[in-house]
Amino acid sequence: MRRGYLGFFRKTGCDRNARSMLIRSFSTLLLVMTLLGGLGTRSVQAQSLLVPMDRQQQNHLRAYGLAYWTLEQEEKAEWLLNYRGGSFLLPDLPSVRREAAYRGVSITGVDAPAEARIRATIEGANMEAVPLEQAPKVAIYTPPNSTPWDDAVTMVLEYAGIPYETIWDYEVLEGDLSEYEWIHLHHEDFTGQYSKFYLTYAGAPWLQEEVARNQEVARAGDFADVPELKKHIALEIRTYVENGGFLFAMCSATETLELALAALSVDIAAAYSDGTPPDANATSKLDWVASMAFENGDVQIAPSINAFSDIDAHQVNTPWRKELGVYTLFDFSAKFDPVPAMLTQNHESVLPDFYGLTTSFREDRLKPNTVVLGQEGGWAKYLHGNFGEGTWTYFGGHDPEDPEHQIGDPQTDLALYPNSPGYRLILNNVLFPAAKKKKLKT
Repeated sequence: MRRGYLGFFRKTGCDRNARSMLIRSFSTLLLVMTLLGGLGTRSVQAQSLLVPMDRQQQNHLRAYGLAYWTLEQEEKAEWLLNYRGGSFLLPDLPSVRREAAYRGVSITGVDAPAEARIRATIEGANMEAVPLEQAPKVAIYTPPNSTPWDDAVTMVLEYAGIPYETIWDYEVLEGDLSEYEWIHLHHEDFTGQYSKFYLTYAGAPWLQEEVARNQEVARAGDFADVPELKKHIALEIRTYVENGGFLFAMCSATETLELALAALSVDIAAAYSDGTPPDANATSKLDWVASMAFENGDVQIAPSINAFSDIDAHQVNTPWRKELGVYTLFDFSAKFDPVPAMLTQNHESVLPDFYGLTTSFREDRLKPNTVVLGQEGGWAKYLHGNFGEGTWTYFGGHDPEDPEHQIGDPQTDLALYPNSPGYRLILNNVLFPAAKKKKLKT
């Protein structure tokens, strides 16, 4: 470009000084024109990025990671409940676009008129735009040296790219729970009976290690035995929720946490775990006032039956095992019931069921204030409730993409299930604490 107008100056006979002045003037003019052109282009560029969460999204799971990452950068984000499967609205920044591309997440630029149309649609329908404020600090309650593929929540956090810390009984005893906004319970047996695998797997190295590890913590904490230790841990977890924490649990942690709370003064543990047989009248002595979600359950005290109580409807490892079907998510009003609506955001409403040591929950064992989020026939699959200042959510089953998970099975490769509706329910819970609290009603 400069060679072109230098030739023009030579033809006009301008001297060197005049040519220099004219060159500077032309350069300034070109810079101004470029800036004005850029401003004109920017004025029609998108101001927001829509992260669709319907079937148009190529990677639903990592879309949650993108929303979480955006909050970590202290940028604004919104969760559009019931709009295109629970889409996210993020700022249109080069960094966000790069991150979306890196994660393989589908995004669409939205200019001001298009965003106005989206908001008008939300205002006139069973939808709501909920601001997300701050990325919650996440912890996984899991034994030391546990492998990530043992736990669905750990796997999906890894895949989505959401950071977390691990804690266990030592951290709970030291009072560290209050450091986290959201805590997930690994499939722990809070009755202290090692998931009732003892009689079957007594010689297995992994079970021997688990027994030794739990007994060591019990001795260090001056507890009489492992069941007494786990009851104390259950109480600490309940206090965490009562003080405003967000608790999520799957599989056996759901049922056994509640049983431990109801049995604070009753022996429900097999002799192999505490040296004494369980109270034969344990069921009649349980205090369900102390629990958060369940009541009136019949505890299973036979050590040879691999079930904890009749709260679990499927009884997977017993002669009364029920077959799997599908479970259905309920449709909640985003304007009037934003919390359950948030926890059920999905691109599918009917999902295949999957087993766990605790697979489902009998509805006649639920406390009156428990909200059923998903149901299979007459059994509840997915529950939520308030306790004190906090909330708890229970999800039955072990792995949403492994219906018959067995001990020693290979880990689930979530790269094969980037749009898993079951794993989406887990990630709904991870983002739940980030929602602007004054907009939420329960």
